[in-house]
Amino acid sequence: MRYRSSRARYLATAVLSMASVSSHAYAAGNPDRGAAVFNGTCIACHGSDGSGSLPGVPDLTGRAGLLSQDDTVLLKRMTEGFQSPGSPLAMPSRGGDPGLSDADLKAVLEYMRKEFKIAP
Repeated sequence: MRYRSSRARYLATAVLSMASVSSHAYAAGNPDRGAAVFNGTCIACHGSDGSGSLPGVPDLTGRAGLLSQDDTVLLKRMTEGFQSPGSPLAMPSRGGDPGLSDADLKAVLEYMRKEFKIAP
Protein backbone atom coordinates (compact mmCIF):
# COMPACT_ATOMS: atom_id res chain seq x y z
CA MET A 1 0.00 0.00 0.00
CA ARG A 2 2.84 2.38 0.79
CA TYR A 3 4.30 1.76 -2.69
CA ARG A 4 1.08 2.84 -4.39
CA SER A 5 0.85 5.98 -2.29
CA SER A 6 4.45 6.94 -3.06
CA ARG A 7 4.00 6.08 -6.71
CA ALA A 8 0.81 8.16 -6.94
CA ARG A 9 2.57 11.08 -5.27
CA TYR A 10 5.50 10.72 -7.68
CA LEU A 11 3.17 10.65 -10.72
CA ALA A 12 1.24 13.68 -9.51
CA THR A 13 4.49 15.59 -9.01
CA ALA A 14 5.70 14.56 -12.47
CA VAL A 15 2.46 15.69 -14.12
CA LEU A 16 2.49 19.04 -12.31
CA SER A 17 6.13 19.56 -13.29
CA MET A 18 5.30 18.85 -16.93
CA ALA A 19 2.42 21.33 -16.82
CA SER A 20 4.71 23.96 -15.35
CA VAL A 21 7.31 23.36 -18.05
CA SER A 22 4.61 23.56 -20.72
CA SER A 23 3.31 26.90 -19.50
CA HIS A 24 6.84 28.30 -19.38
CA ALA A 25 7.45 27.02 -22.91
CA TYR A 26 4.35 28.85 -24.08
CA ALA A 27 5.38 32.04 -22.36
CA ALA A 28 8.84 31.80 -23.91
CA GLY A 29 7.48 32.44 -27.39
CA ASN A 30 5.34 29.54 -28.53
CA PRO A 31 3.03 31.10 -31.14
CA ASP A 32 0.13 28.91 -30.00
CA ARG A 33 0.10 30.44 -26.51
CA GLY A 34 -1.90 33.50 -27.53
CA ALA A 35 -4.58 31.34 -29.14
CA ALA A 36 -4.66 29.00 -26.14
CA VAL A 37 -5.10 31.86 -23.67
CA PHE A 38 -7.66 33.66 -25.84
CA ASN A 39 -9.70 30.48 -26.33
CA GLY A 40 -9.48 29.58 -22.66
CA THR A 41 -10.09 33.00 -21.15
CA CYS A 42 -11.14 35.78 -23.53
CA ILE A 43 -13.48 33.97 -25.90
CA ALA A 44 -16.34 33.87 -23.37
CA CYS A 45 -16.92 37.61 -23.70
CA HIS A 46 -15.13 38.60 -26.90
CA GLY A 47 -16.34 35.68 -29.04
CA SER A 48 -14.32 33.51 -31.39
CA ASP A 49 -14.28 36.24 -34.04
CA GLY A 50 -13.56 39.15 -31.68
CA SER A 51 -16.87 40.86 -32.39
CA GLY A 52 -18.13 40.55 -28.80
CA SER A 53 -20.53 37.85 -27.71
CA LEU A 54 -22.19 39.75 -24.85
CA PRO A 55 -24.04 43.08 -24.83
CA GLY A 56 -21.64 45.92 -24.05
CA VAL A 57 -18.49 44.01 -25.02
CA PRO A 58 -16.67 46.06 -27.64
CA ASP A 59 -15.98 44.77 -31.14
CA LEU A 60 -12.24 44.13 -31.43
CA THR A 61 -12.32 43.80 -35.21
CA GLY A 62 -13.12 47.35 -36.32
CA ARG A 63 -10.34 49.48 -37.81
CA ALA A 64 -11.08 52.23 -35.28
CA GLY A 65 -11.77 49.74 -32.47
CA LEU A 66 -9.81 48.88 -29.37
CA LEU A 67 -7.08 47.00 -31.23
CA SER A 68 -6.20 50.13 -33.17
CA GLN A 69 -4.67 51.50 -29.96
CA ASP A 70 -1.03 51.25 -28.93
CA ASP A 71 0.27 48.06 -27.29
CA THR A 72 1.17 49.87 -24.06
CA VAL A 73 -2.40 51.13 -23.63
CA LEU A 74 -3.91 47.74 -24.38
CA LEU A 75 -1.51 45.78 -22.19
CA LYS A 76 -2.21 48.17 -19.30
CA ARG A 77 -5.95 47.63 -19.71
CA MET A 78 -5.48 43.87 -19.98
CA THR A 79 -3.32 43.86 -16.86
CA GLU A 80 -5.41 46.21 -14.71
CA GLY A 81 -8.88 45.66 -16.17
CA PHE A 82 -11.00 48.13 -18.12
CA GLN A 83 -14.57 49.25 -18.63
CA SER A 84 -15.49 50.76 -21.98
CA PRO A 85 -17.54 53.95 -21.76
CA GLY A 86 -21.24 53.12 -21.76
CA SER A 87 -20.68 49.40 -21.22
CA PRO A 88 -22.43 47.69 -18.31
CA LEU A 89 -19.58 45.17 -18.14
CA ALA A 90 -16.00 45.64 -17.08
CA MET A 91 -13.16 43.40 -18.17
CA PRO A 92 -11.47 42.10 -15.03
CA SER A 93 -7.72 42.40 -14.63
CA ARG A 94 -5.87 39.67 -16.52
CA GLY A 95 -9.19 38.55 -17.96
CA GLY A 96 -10.17 37.24 -14.55
CA ASP A 97 -7.23 34.83 -14.39
CA PRO A 98 -4.57 36.13 -11.99
CA GLY A 99 -2.30 33.29 -13.12
CA LEU A 100 -1.77 34.84 -16.55
CA SER A 101 1.72 36.29 -16.89
CA ASP A 102 2.71 39.46 -18.71
CA ALA A 103 4.11 37.18 -21.46
CA ASP A 104 0.69 35.50 -21.72
CA LEU A 105 -1.00 38.87 -22.16
CA LYS A 106 1.49 39.92 -24.83
CA ALA A 107 0.91 36.62 -26.63
CA VAL A 108 -2.87 37.20 -26.55
CA LEU A 109 -2.46 40.69 -27.96
CA GLU A 110 -0.25 39.39 -30.77
CA TYR A 111 -2.78 36.64 -31.47
CA MET A 112 -5.71 39.07 -31.58
CA ARG A 113 -3.90 41.45 -33.92
CA LYS A 114 -3.03 38.61 -36.25
CA GLU A 115 -6.33 36.75 -36.02
CA PHE A 116 -8.53 39.83 -36.37
CA LYS A 117 -6.26 41.38 -39.03
CA ILE A 118 -5.44 44.54 -37.14
CA ALA A 119 -1.85 45.69 -37.63
CA PRO A 120 -0.01 47.13 -34.59
